[in-house]
Amino acid sequence: MKKILITIAIMLTVGMGVSQGQTVTDSWAFGFGFSYPRFSSVNVTSLNSNYGGYLSLQRNFSEHVGLRLKGSYLHIEGQWNDPVYNQITEKTSLLTGDLDLLYYLVPCAPVSPYIYAGVGGNYKTISNGQTVYPDDNKFGSHLTVGTGAEFKLNPSWSIVTEFGYHWTNNSELDGTIVPTELNGRDTYLVLSAGFNLFFDQGKPSEQCEPCQGVAQDNRDMTDYNRIDEMIKNHIPKEVIKEVVVEKTIYAVSEDRLVLVGVNFAFDKSELLPESYTVLDKSVRLLKDNPNVNIEIEGYTDYIDTKEYNQILSEERAQTVKNYLVANGIAENRISTIGYGKSNPIADNTTEEGRALNRRIVFRIIK
Repeated sequence: MKKILITIAIMLTVGMGVSQGQTVTDSWAFGFGFSYPRFSSVNVTSLNSNYGGYLSLQRNFSEHVGLRLKGSYLHIEGQWNDPVYNQITEKTSLLTGDLDLLYYLVPCAPVSPYIYAGVGGNYKTISNGQTVYPDDNKFGSHLTVGTGAEFKLNPSWSIVTEFGYHWTNNSELDGTIVPTELNGRDTYLVLSAGFNLFFDQGKPSEQCEPCQGVAQDNRDMTDYNRIDEMIKNHIPKEVIKEVVVEKTIYAVSEDRLVLVGVNFAFDKSELLPESYTVLDKSVRLLKDNPNVNIEIEGYTDYIDTKEYNQILSEERAQTVKNYLVANGIAENRISTIGYGKSNPIADNTTEEGRALNRRIVFRIIK
């Protein structure tokens, strides 16, 4: 039992540093993964040489409630002694189908725990069990309860870990039976880990405002007139107007330029198409000033962990450097640094503020 609890703890903590994906009001998901089954309340000694896998189709009706159809193959082994004390290894193979109702406790969080309950059917095949009674091959049914956690990678993918407890409708799952257990119920446990692919999604959740904001930020950043007004409302009053280059490069101090409109794919360091116009202007600026060296500073908004955002900000700064070098700027003129979600220049609780905080800054090195 101790090993099982340790395994559950490990599975529920894997992926704690992943990013927060968008939460929607309704969606369809295809799931797949591996399982580790184990006899629980049976007449044999459970072994560890067990394995399995599953496929699932899930419909989420809201942020909290989902319905899942899940099919599994499970191979479970145990040992028992016959009347003359010969040790026999019993192997049960199960094909199962389950219909489960899921309830997400904290749907807006990057790691969303849930509970579930359901009913299912199974077809068992037993080898090296008793040959007279019970039947080696037989259909049965079971009830299921369990808990799990969904780790959101992005709007389309998530990692799922789960622990389930299953009650069968008879005491024949383990291939052996005792007279006192004619009306008993064999049970088994299943630990599983896999992925969900959300292939159809509804509207962004209004309940999960931070998630909605992140999903919309990149769209809003393409509206340069709107960004122009946002910058004017937030940049320090001591802006030196003479060093403002057009409307997409603003000076916020004597040695720092903010690039407005350099956007990245959600939760990635890949540039979006609207970024190239701003970067091309930066290339021209650097070519017109060949004695100027710069340090590219990358920043993120507050969503996700400090460690994750630090890495992401460094990768984004490096992406900008790679673009400048590819367009003729000497590499030795450019250095990079990431500051993660530190030093925000606007309110991270608003959509506009997060858009401003997720920025690229050039520090001029003289």
